Amino acid sequence: MSEARRVAVVTGSNRGLGKAIARGIAETGAHVVVTARTEEAAACAAGELVAEGLSASGHQLDIADPASVARTMADVGYQYGRLDILVNNAGIAIDRGQAAASADFEKVRATLDTNILGTWRCCTAAIPEMRKNRYGRIVNVTSHMGTFGEMDTGSVSYRVSKVGVNALTCILAAELKNDGILVNAASPGKVNTRLAYGKATSTPEQAAETFVWLATLPSDGPTGELFFQRRRLNW
Repeated sequence: MSEARRVAVVTGSNRGLGKAIARGIAETGAHVVVTARTEEAAACAAGELVAEGLSASGHQLDIADPASVARTMADVGYQYGRLDILVNNAGIAIDRGQAAASADFEKVRATLDTNILGTWRCCTAAIPEMRKNRYGRIVNVTSHMGTFGEMDTGSVSYRVSKVGVNALTCILAAELKNDGILVNAASPGKVNTRLAYGKATSTPEQAAETFVWLATLPSDGPTGELFFQRRRLNW
């Protein structure tokens, strides 16, 4: 692999939106590390990309496990000598219809530990590798359900977790703007994946376009911004 080739890690990229994002980034010429909670799932998904003539490899990653996160980012940095792009796609939605006044706190804990702390863990593990080359693109998958303009009842821990992702995005962007690292977030809208509950309005491939764009921004691109559905609305 050429030393100049960008290296990307996409969390939760063995299926759905994450897989479409991984494919889209690989199509730009980057090497993509496909991740999943099992080594077998990651290797299988990476193998499909390789069969299409794209540059990819698989790595086990559980973003709720600090050791797994640290190991993944360190392995990527050691094996490829760089880590340029991180797309935080992995997440869970397990409290549909749950009210804040009667929350199931086991589900709350699991959701926050995965969606916000997991994203945070991946960022802090990837940033030192990015700083080595003074280049980085971090893209966090958020949701319209985490915006105050569309805040409503139900799915309370999921909503709160995405509010946290939005805040983390803005804070990291401010911290890293002088390090050559751009940090942004985007909502894919209602995508035809398991989280859509039959209400999808776009395919994973259509939704992935914005994330690929953000993952390959030029140095004068936006940072600390939140984008909604294929760049149609900049919050």
